[in-house]
Amino acid sequence: MSDLASKRCIPCEGDIPPFDKSEIHKYLKKVDGWDVKSDSDKNYYLTKYFQFKNFCDSQAFVNKVGNIAEKENHHPDIAFGWGYCSIKIFTHAIKGLAESDFILAAKIDQI
Repeated sequence: MSDLASKRCIPCEGDIPPFDKSEIHKYLKKVDGWDVKSDSDKNYYLTKYFQFKNFCDSQAFVNKVGNIAEKENHHPDIAFGWGYCSIKIFTHAIKGLAESDFILAAKIDQI
């Protein structure tokens, strides 16, 4: 792994460009099991699917992710239910990926 999890997310006001494909691939090697996808507008985002034994375990995980997101002031899209959780991360202000997205992914992987 990398030292990404020890870094802090930096708020983005839209004054930087999103990562290009080469930067995305460089950072993707530093997180575990995250996929990069793009939407219909070709904006990239990180996604990962987690499985659990039951609803309570899923909910507990989501609560921990929420605590990290609040602490870092960087909020992913989260969907969860019985035995699963799906997380989508991107920087809304730039409609793409930046270092903070990978930092958040690394922190989530530490749960």
